[in-house]
Amino acid sequence: MRWALPALPLGFVLLVLAAPVARLLGEGLGGAEVAWWAVWQDDFLRQRIAWTFAQAAITCALSLLLGLPLAWVLARWEFAGRRWVLRGLMLPFVVPTLVAALGVLALWGPRGWIGGPLAQAGIDLSGTPWLLLYGNLFFNLCLVVRAGVEALEQVSASRVAAARTLGATPWRVFWRVEWPAVAPWMASALCLVFLYCFSGFGLALVLGGQRWATAEVEIYSLVAHELALAQASVLAVWMLLLTGAVALAYAYLERRLMAPGRPNPLPRQRPQGPWQWLALVAALALWAAVCGAPLLAIVVRAAQALWAGQGAEVLTEPQTRAAAWNTLRFSAMAVLLATALGLAHALAARLFGAWGWVWRGAAYLPFVVSPITVAFGLLLLYPEWTASLPLLVAAYALLAYPFVAQSLGAALDALPASYAQAAASLGASPARVAWRVTLPLVAPALRRGMAFAAATALGEFAVSLFLSRPEWTTLTTLIHQRLGRPGAANLDAALVLAALLMLLALLAFLLIEGPRRRDTDPHARPA
Repeated sequence: MRWALPALPLGFVLLVLAAPVARLLGEGLGGAEVAWWAVWQDDFLRQRIAWTFAQAAITCALSLLLGLPLAWVLARWEFAGRRWVLRGLMLPFVVPTLVAALGVLALWGPRGWIGGPLAQAGIDLSGTPWLLLYGNLFFNLCLVVRAGVEALEQVSASRVAAARTLGATPWRVFWRVEWPAVAPWMASALCLVFLYCFSGFGLALVLGGQRWATAEVEIYSLVAHELALAQASVLAVWMLLLTGAVALAYAYLERRLMAPGRPNPLPRQRPQGPWQWLALVAALALWAAVCGAPLLAIVVRAAQALWAGQGAEVLTEPQTRAAAWNTLRFSAMAVLLATALGLAHALAARLFGAWGWVWRGAAYLPFVVSPITVAFGLLLLYPEWTASLPLLVAAYALLAYPFVAQSLGAALDALPASYAQAAASLGASPARVAWRVTLPLVAPALRRGMAFAAATALGEFAVSLFLSRPEWTTLTTLIHQRLGRPGAANLDAALVLAALLMLLALLAFLLIEGPRRRDTDPHARPA
């Protein structure tokens, strides 16, 4: 009977992820209409793939270059507001993709705070890759910083003290003692950054334009605009294979870093002297410029549009009310399904004993396959269900449930077995132990996972473009429609809708997660 527990997430993943991917592989590798190597013979598609690699690699380099110093500052120095800075690093996981894209445009676009004056001076950033790279940094810098902070807290204080006693300078201590301990964590984080950038869709669609679009955007264009399903399948298969290779490297690094030791960490100290305070100010300015400026730009531009009356009418339009209702109800159904799947997945991990880490790692499979690939595979496998509500909600839940499974699984692994044993020795039944002991202890982790699942569902964009009906317009698709229309009024309306979507995502996150006592990482490593 207990082996029925893993059947729910396993069957769901097989039907909604594995089977569509297999159908896509069959279409791409077995189709006679387009040869599987035709992608590399097409100069245009070859350039798209090369740029997809390049923008992911450049983002990795920039994230390491900017994120490692910021991580060192947060790990080694104590200052007022440090906890808020760490919490602010989680904003990219809460803010929907299109909201971030609008924030980048409000900051660097032709009418943006910085891009506007530059455009008047003859420098148009909209024709450059900078917008996409900056958007990638917004979403991924926090991954490197969080990994760096956690890694630096693993460095043994005794080793650092021994190196300093032998006369090593702080710079030499970093390279000879701290960097060897940090490097595997950085490699793991950079693999994740590469995966997110390589398979990203929303940012590339809005910020890349025609010239700097990625392969994922090209797959969508081939399906939606040219109906070239065979060519799109071949390209999607190659993207899946390339993504899988990086995912294997990430899984290998994660396995090496699993359950690390906890040596005595270096105590944080207050900055000493003007140079250290200047370095702290520079690090905080970097954090604000990358993580905070796009969101602040959206809020200010939306407020200006509302104050001027040019964007206020969009909030009262029937289409906006319908889109908001669709967004809320689809997200609520997806979160309920994702919670059930995540709960079953986390509990089932205990059935596999020493191989439980394999089962826990399987929860990350939806992160490996891009939303575009998932949606396209579902479109090919279940054509008669394409515009059905169950399939749409299932696709939403597939992308959201890993957050619940990971967060709850980590909490269950950290739960001492003696608690349940003590309750059982007092005569409590297994059901009563689970209700009165286990659930209250893991409830914060469960709420945390549900909060990130809700934020993911509220901002889902790629799946909605493929599987939604016209009357099922969500806020993300409505923003995309406004951006596709010319004129400043439509841009103002898109900014107002983006501010509304950001507010809904933040409210859902705060209401579900509730008060927190300590900082947590949405991508904490499975134990």
